[in-house]
Amino acid sequence: MTGRDTAGVGTDRRSDFGELHRRVAEAGLLRRRPVYYAVRAAALLAALALLLAGFTALGDNWWQLLLAPLFAFVLGQLALLGHDVAHRAVFADRRATDLAGILLGNLLVGMSYGWWVEDHNRHHAHPNREGHDPAADSVLFVRTAEQALRTRGLRRFVARHQAALFFPLLSLQALGLAVATGVTLARGRIRYRTLERTLAVLHYVLSAVLLALVLSPLRALAFVAVCGSLLGVYLGCVFAPNHKGMPMAGPDAERTDFLRRQVLPSRNVRAGRLVHFVFGGLGYQIEHHLFPAMPPPALRPASRIVRAYCAEIGVAYCEAGLVDSFREVVRDLAEVGRSVPAGTAARSAVPGTGDAR
Repeated sequence: MTGRDTAGVGTDRRSDFGELHRRVAEAGLLRRRPVYYAVRAAALLAALALLLAGFTALGDNWWQLLLAPLFAFVLGQLALLGHDVAHRAVFADRRATDLAGILLGNLLVGMSYGWWVEDHNRHHAHPNREGHDPAADSVLFVRTAEQALRTRGLRRFVARHQAALFFPLLSLQALGLAVATGVTLARGRIRYRTLERTLAVLHYVLSAVLLALVLSPLRALAFVAVCGSLLGVYLGCVFAPNHKGMPMAGPDAERTDFLRRQVLPSRNVRAGRLVHFVFGGLGYQIEHHLFPAMPPPALRPASRIVRAYCAEIGVAYCEAGLVDSFREVVRDLAEVGRSVPAGTAARSAVPGTGDAR
């Protein structure tokens, strides 16, 4: 499936995305939806305010742990809203985009907006390309046999059992975001370093003060552990089905046209509106990668156009049900995990990797 053979459509790969873009634009699916985002933001801020009021009123008891999943969900939804802001789906102006993104990311979620934008832009530019896509070089999971052979010590053990450890490892995602934020704001070069640092520190100080005023140290620690773990699992489950288990980009990826570079390593989740609401629209990963600024309400109708167009030009369009998506992810992780050497004897199995870390 390397080109287009349909009569009257053309054969130049370079025009493939241009034609698709024209069809999607003519359907009115690229326009911004300010009312949608205003209602979404207001609802999330109201939900967060209600949760904070409930947290304060409930006081120092173990029932607070029942609020932790709700906090995790609302914080995850705020992070997904920040994701859309970063893609300029909400504001055309860059300063407004950056300010809204920093308020959502640093102040409300506690994650560096500047770090995340740089990291995520690299992912969009090189999806599933080792050495270029940060998601393909994950600290938590190995995606290729070559990566597996380079593991050592505890990392090797985790890699061998990564399929069984999939959900426990996802629980560390929020902690990883916090660590990346701390490192970035301490020494990273980001556009609004002072503002980001101030708001991130304010987020963690206010959170610590609120926890100390309402809960005992043990209950506060339990609350943070439950909320942070569930937030990590939530965000991990939103992003994991999108590319894991899909083909890794080869060394000739740069010569691949934009449409195929974005479609072939991506997987859509075939599900109902509730699942796509929970996923912030990112279950339509193919359409999101082709049109990053497209608002979630436009992704479903866009998917019909993209699916039909991919069939027209002979490009594989991958989608799977929610359970099947995770099954494919775990199956791929297990297959790669089996390639991890059992001991140190296999250090030199790949030339040049014996001293890799």
